[in-house]
Amino acid sequence: MKKTIIFIILILTPMISNAEEIIDLSFTQDNAKYWQYISDRTMGGISDGGASLEQDGDIFFARLTGNVSTENNGGFIQIRTNLSFTDFEQKSEKLKGIRLNVRGNEETYHIFIRTTETRSYRDYYSTTFKATSKWTMIELPFSEFTHRVSNNSDLEGKNIISLGIVAYGRDFVSDVSVSNIIFYY
Repeated sequence: MKKTIIFIILILTPMISNAEEIIDLSFTQDNAKYWQYISDRTMGGISDGGASLEQDGDIFFARLTGNVSTENNGGFIQIRTNLSFTDFEQKSEKLKGIRLNVRGNEETYHIFIRTTETRSYRDYYSTTFKATSKWTMIELPFSEFTHRVSNNSDLEGKNIISLGIVAYGRDFVSDVSVSNIIFYY
């Protein structure tokens, strides 16, 4: 039986591991409340979906499922969290990228990152990844992220304020799961 959890907006303060030089945002029962589901319906789109926290053995993961539709100028569903790196300011300046442990339905998904420098909901950095049917750890260096407005790849870890896992931009069925989100140096 699928359990659906309603996510509310809070700010997630990451856990840092000095031994491995990472900032870990992996999903747990406790931090799932910091994530929220958003769809294009907030802008008149008709995409439909949901997000749930699920468990596979001792691994917790967020699962984003639904139908993405580009009708009515829509085309996305996502889970998103606000971030605060203020406790890790010196270390966050040295961040090089993100690692994700993902699985899915062989589709391409997006990571959207907003920073203190982005000004609107259409102003973000993004990159893509493919979610295969088996759990896979993927590495996404910040140099692969492109700023939607300027087309530059000048993303700096110290400026990150939100992160979204997004099914976006075309008509398709979304089914992507993410268990680990790790910012690395």
